[in-house]
Amino acid sequence: MVLTGRRADVLEPLAERLGGTAIAADLAERGAAEELLAAAGRVDVLVANAALPASGLLDGYSVEEIDRALEVNLRAPIVMAKLAGAQMAGRGRGHLVFVSSLSGKTASGHASLYNATKFGMRGFALALREDMRPHGVGVSTVFPGFIRDAGMFADARVRLPRGVGTRTPQDVARATVRAVERNVGEIDVAPLGLRLGALLGGAAPALSAAVLRRTGGDRVARGLADGQQGKR
Repeated sequence: MVLTGRRADVLEPLAERLGGTAIAADLAERGAAEELLAAAGRVDVLVANAALPASGLLDGYSVEEIDRALEVNLRAPIVMAKLAGAQMAGRGRGHLVFVSSLSGKTASGHASLYNATKFGMRGFALALREDMRPHGVGVSTVFPGFIRDAGMFADARVRLPRGVGTRTPQDVARATVRAVERNVGEIDVAPLGLRLGALLGGAAPALSAAVLRRTGGDRVARGLADGQQGKR
């Protein structure tokens, strides 16, 4: 197992405990994805999980911050999929997993840039799944909703409206394993209400936006943007 991220102080003890290897990498830097794949060597399963929040109004972003979000959230997983996918196709086996968000299925205010990267990842993965099918390589996308205890939502400390549930990092991990073992194209990790909301957002985006406004979704979106501003 190869673990990667920006925080070597966290990765290295975990990798040692798991009997794996830690490779520090900042995917916001051009060329980092290519260097990471070269350092990792043979890849049988790639889980692309890195992302920046990219929430907030677009006019609050500098061009450099826009580029950084696109680099980490969209370009890096595409580049890694190209490099690792070529390895896998040559062997006739392997799996690519992209950890997206329900924001890749339904749009919300104060998240246009984040929605753009996650919608883009979904379209990329769906098409790539068809392209890799003849080569024996699986492609899956995992769509978490609000995840407590760790990650972007947990760090922002936003209170959700009554009745809106959360899931755990362990739920995301189990969904990822299931996606690989069963070659599932898409898996949502969220309570039923949020999953139904994502379906509505895809089928009737104007109606979905109105529902979000009436149920406090805009307040949550603003809270997320405020809480995540320092992570751009």
